[in-house]
Amino acid sequence: MITGSDEVVRLTAWVQGRVQGVGFRWWTRSRALALGLVGHATNLSDGRVAVVVEGPRHSCELLLIALRGESTPGRVDGVVEQWGPARGGLAGFREA
Repeated sequence: MITGSDEVVRLTAWVQGRVQGVGFRWWTRSRALALGLVGHATNLSDGRVAVVVEGPRHSCELLLIALRGESTPGRVDGVVEQWGPARGGLAGFREA
């Protein structure tokens, strides 16, 4: 559900499926920057990608919808999300 809130938050999303080696992190970076978010997308050793972003809650919710959408590279089988207060310390968006 989209709240429309401008509260600045941190979203951590663990994305599972065929999301490594298919341009998923680059695609996520592109979407995040277009939404004005800062953070990073990181390949995990278990095959998932961890996405950490901060910005207005509404923008984070839009990114989450995109991560769960049908236009992602590869194949997304599931996304687990965690919300929290923004911590700061992030600039731009990097792929790791």
